[in-house]
Amino acid sequence: MAVFYDQLNREVNLPSVPKGIISVVPSQTELLFYLGLDKEVIGITKFCIHPGNKFKTTTKVGGTKQLNIKLIKELKPDLIIANKEENEQSQIEELMTICPIWISDISNLDEALDMITKVGELVNRQKEAQILTAKVSRLFSQLAIRPKNLSVAYLIWRKPYMVAGKYTFIDDMLQKCGLINAFDEGRYPEVTSEMLIDTKPDVVLLSSEPYPFTQKHIDEFKSMLPNSQIILVDGELFSWYGNRLLHAPDYFTELVGRIIRQ
Repeated sequence: MAVFYDQLNREVNLPSVPKGIISVVPSQTELLFYLGLDKEVIGITKFCIHPGNKFKTTTKVGGTKQLNIKLIKELKPDLIIANKEENEQSQIEELMTICPIWISDISNLDEALDMITKVGELVNRQKEAQILTAKVSRLFSQLAIRPKNLSVAYLIWRKPYMVAGKYTFIDDMLQKCGLINAFDEGRYPEVTSEMLIDTKPDVVLLSSEPYPFTQKHIDEFKSMLPNSQIILVDGELFSWYGNRLLHAPDYFTELVGRIIRQ
């Protein structure tokens, strides 16, 4: 029996290396496949879209917040990998009666790297995880973009408007870009158009997820905030905390360069 601890400091006991894993968090699903667990991953959510070929062929067990408990039981997993924020506590507690569950809790890059390391230990992919964390750490250490005093409103939802606030992983990525979050109260507060106007952000970033902002929404915000830059951004590169972090630094460098040039 091997004893592990998740990011909530819960003890997770595994009798052996898991051979049947269900992941209910998209970025961690992608990570598992990146680590080479093609055969071991037996269930994912309908939002676990990367890698595309695995999304097509792997059993879907519902959404991150609407899991199909009956189907998960039928799959008889050895391990479920979840996240405190992305999954519903009541459902995760019910699943704890089925098999061990390892839960991540991530609000910054260091915690993301810790997750990768610990998941590597869980699934006997320590070396692969170590190589990945070293690469990600090196790429982020080379980021040298420091725009001066640019405030940013990062929109994640519409009707109602919601922004990424402080102490979120997105906020940590904004800080890595040298940008200042215009909203420092609450993790994902609802905001009104009046609040956005009063805040006067220099830049508004419209994320591609979880709400799929597109070009058509730019005019909506330009009419509201004519003096702000309005930019569509890849939400995965701001909020996925697995191996997709390898692509984030180059993307951030290009994005900030674009902001400064405008």
